[in-house]
Amino acid sequence: MPHIAILASPASEAMQAKRTLEALYPTVQPEEADILIALGGDGFMLETMHGSLSSKTPIYGIHCGSVGFLMNELIPHDLMLRLEKAKPSILHPLEMKTQQKGGALATALAFNEVSLLRESRQAAKLQIAIDRVIRLEELVCDGILLSTPAGSTAYNLSAHGPIIPLGAPLLALTPISAFRPRRWKGALLPENVQVQFTVLEPDKRPVSAVADFTEVRDVISVTIRQSKEHAVTLLFDHEHNLDERILREQFLG
Repeated sequence: MPHIAILASPASEAMQAKRTLEALYPTVQPEEADILIALGGDGFMLETMHGSLSSKTPIYGIHCGSVGFLMNELIPHDLMLRLEKAKPSILHPLEMKTQQKGGALATALAFNEVSLLRESRQAAKLQIAIDRVIRLEELVCDGILLSTPAGSTAYNLSAHGPIIPLGAPLLALTPISAFRPRRWKGALLPENVQVQFTVLEPDKRPVSAVADFTEVRDVISVTIRQSKEHAVTLLFDHEHNLDERILREQFLG
């Protein structure tokens, strides 16, 4: 039997599930665990993923929140059997490096997406370079995002970006309310590219950059690449693994 630690969001449903599972199974502190059990929604799962980067402890999420794409169903009495049969998925985050007006530098990781968003009433103007080659001289838009396969069903999908199967070595580059070029719908990029956004007219049209839940405001340059140095392992029930969820999502209305 693996040593498990149970983490829960503050939501009442998650706290009740925590009490139920702790009454059924012995638990340890997170630093002593073989598997982390995360109770909540996808937002809490993202927090747990970021928090477990250094320990590399696998995470089994259980849906007790509003959105549960990265989570499994709550079935308390056969948890250990489900953990034994669970399928692992290894996720590598995007690494965002930003430069702000004034020269300050910041770095953050994102397992879902990195998004650039306008800060004012005026649309943003962005230049896009891929591996140091300028591919789009000027994009006028509300914003743009670069999504991982795991994040392709989140903000990316809401912005009409493509859903990417988990095993595909691709990233989705998706504009948010593009004004010019009006017909540009984005691009699918190899996972090993470096993407650089340069903010045009940053004083007149300020832009913020967000990596999952880390925001950097008033950026003038954002560089993104996939980080192979960082990884988390998520565990999914065999019949509802992440590959199946991403495939199923493409056939929903």
